[in-house]
Amino acid sequence: MSADTRDLFERYHACWEARDPDRIAELHTVDSVFHLHSGQGPTQGRAAVREAAAGTFALVPDLTFELVSLRVGEDFWVVQWKLTGTSATGAAVDVDLADFVLVENGAVKEKHSYVDGVAMQAATAPAEVA
Repeated sequence: MSADTRDLFERYHACWEARDPDRIAELHTVDSVFHLHSGQGPTQGRAAVREAAAGTFALVPDLTFELVSLRVGEDFWVVQWKLTGTSATGAAVDVDLADFVLVENGAVKEKHSYVDGVAMQAATAPAEVA
């Protein structure tokens, strides 16, 4: 395990827990790719990463992360999370997420997030009017 990569993981995760899109973007390379694999394409660059993170926090303002599993190598980490919170629509969020992250020169080069799309869609869908 690379201590430098593990340290980056810890700092990066702290930014997500703090819900700080500016600090998240700062830990990415200038040309970084962020791809939430849930139907939309990847974003590229720090500004797009910041926007994607801010969008996540707008969708689930009280988002919390429970670490399920973590593997760290010299230039990557793979982590499994249980995400919980309350969506902006008021529904409970309880979804599984897996991240595959590539590291380059001490920064996040690529982040691929794989989410339980059915559970996330159900939690973020507008409430039905009876």
